Amino acid sequence: MDQPLRATDEARLLARVADGDEGALNALILRHGRGIRLLAARYLDDIQLAEDIAQETFLRVWRHAGRYDPNRGAASTWIYRIATNLCTDRYRRRRFARALGLEPGSEESPEDMTAGPWVDAEQALAGRQQLARVREAMADLPERQRMALLLSAVAGMDNPAIAAAMGTSRGSVEQLLVRARRTLRDRTHSGEIRE
Repeated sequence: MDQPLRATDEARLLARVADGDEGALNALILRHGRGIRLLAARYLDDIQLAEDIAQETFLRVWRHAGRYDPNRGAASTWIYRIATNLCTDRYRRRRFARALGLEPGSEESPEDMTAGPWVDAEQALAGRQQLARVREAMADLPERQRMALLLSAVAGMDNPAIAAAMGTSRGSVEQLLVRARRTLRDRTHSGEIRE
């Protein structure tokens, strides 16, 4: 497995992308593409939209890499900020379209992205049932709590990086995460989730 890129390496890659280096963009896609797809799939509950978000994220990285300022944060945070904004915008548009009856719910499930042939049927069923309970509880979380939790759990970001990606303070992120985790714990353990 490749060694993780250091923040300075990623900043250099973004500088190369700004100069039109497609190889540098491919390196960033390899490094962050899967995480962005997982984040978007879990936030939007739709694999196809997650692919669209990942593609649009890296298209914007390609177009706007020259705007990245390494003095304002890590390259990965800048990239996830783009993805976070795209997810939030898409979620709000979908919610509005669904309210008007213009868009049906998703048929696909993000956990399909992580299932593998090595998981036996019984484990898969139990895992899917648990994931369905957690996903339902997460879907009921306020948008900002859900995004903070996903950036932490899926993208593996620490609180300062989440704050930068969401455009908020570290204290706000801490509160968002505390509330989100408490709500999930209460709902998944108290049976409050709709069956």
